[in-house]
Amino acid sequence: IDEINEPHLTIKALGHQWYWSYEYTDYEDLGFDSYIIPTHDLTPGQFRLLEADHRMVIPTESPARVLISAEDVLHSWAVPALGIKADAVPGRLNQTTFIVNRPGVFYGQCSEICGANHSFIPIVVEAIPLEHLENWTSLL
Repeated sequence: IDEINEPHLTIKALGHQWYWSYEYTDYEDLGFDSYIIPTHDLTPGQFRLLEADHRMVIPTESPARVLISAEDVLHSWAVPALGIKADAVPGRLNQTTFIVNRPGVFYGQCSEICGANHSFIPIVVEAIPLEHLENWTSLL
């Protein structure tokens, strides 16, 4: 029931201490690392300990699949507002699927005790309309 056989987008999320790497497998050479923004670099309106320098961008109203694993220790890719929590385990590939119905920015954090600074691994998912996603990918 939880699987989408033909997702419109597949993203691989790889947990590291203390950041996430994202790879858009449907696009050639589209991948980046996502680190926490230090408190002194935040702009007004950004959330402390939740904002990342690069957001995982997905299209609205399109089925998306996220393949989740870890490079070093146990992590957990959790975005409560989307109802998603999946363990990231070294040597194992987990997946979660979801559809976001409206544009917005959704925040989460690693919810596994993966080290001293595990709560400093933010997850930021930005949902935008599909036509804007194509423009975003051309900018990277």
